[in-house]
Amino acid sequence: MNMHSMRRILLSLVLLLGLPVLAQAQELIAGKSFGKAPNEIVVTFTSAVDRAVAEDPANYRVHEEQDPDIKLALESVVLAEDQKTATLTFAEPLNSRLPHVVTVSRLAESGAAATFTVMKPYLGYLLSILISALLINNFVFTKYLGLCVFFGTSKRKDTAKGMGLTFTLVMVVSAIMSWFFYQFILKPYDLNFLQIVIFIGLVSLTVQAVDTVLRKVNPALFNAFGVYLVLVIANCVIIAVPLILADNEYNFWESFMLALGAGGGFLLALYLMSSVRERMELANIPSTFKGVPIAFIVAGQFALAFLGFSGLTLF
Repeated sequence: MNMHSMRRILLSLVLLLGLPVLAQAQELIAGKSFGKAPNEIVVTFTSAVDRAVAEDPANYRVHEEQDPDIKLALESVVLAEDQKTATLTFAEPLNSRLPHVVTVSRLAESGAAATFTVMKPYLGYLLSILISALLINNFVFTKYLGLCVFFGTSKRKDTAKGMGLTFTLVMVVSAIMSWFFYQFILKPYDLNFLQIVIFIGLVSLTVQAVDTVLRKVNPALFNAFGVYLVLVIANCVIIAVPLILADNEYNFWESFMLALGAGGGFLLALYLMSSVRERMELANIPSTFKGVPIAFIVAGQFALAFLGFSGLTLF
């Protein structure tokens, strides 16, 4: 029997002996997910486990998938009354955007360790970015950005809808272009200090294209926008989105969802405000409050209403 045959036999024996242990370790875990609190992971076992062993933090090792050498500090483990669900509480909030690798040891009868990955469903994560920019962190009512265009084009519903759709289009196109420039030019060549200049230039290019098309396709809407279409170039919201996606290292789809949510949130804010301002024209408002003063008061009421979305978690 040659050396090659001996190696094959030894490898087969290792697999035969190791596979049952691995299978038992994997069967130990029935479910895993991030908890309600930002610093929690919930692990569900297939059967009841020993409380003393399950609540010992030394039996767990957790790290982000991209940083396997950095162990996350685990403060405590609480096992539910059914002895099947363990809640792991960490010293600091977890970055739920990233997959986390959890290793549980000493719980299986064989003493084998079970290793599994905890991560959010990616589609749910994308939708959470969209809903966050649309409602929870609306750029107008929670961050108070883009107020110049907001108050200037929210007097009529038609103008508000047109500006909202145009703004969303410019937002999405400029954000995608900014993402490509950041990922393939600014970041590789260490030119991050040029972010604002490049992003404003890309927004200007997009606005100029929209300006030219709108002038030909719908002159009435173009005239209704007036100077506000030009002001989109330096609008806080439309510049903030590329900066946010660059700072958070969003990928293409995450950047697209952020831009779409921010544009949709601006459209929603414009439509709500224009609906109220059209009604206010028929109301008996004191002369000192007519115009911009009452508009600011109404915007403040909307801002208070949007605070109700704070803490909303759907995915």
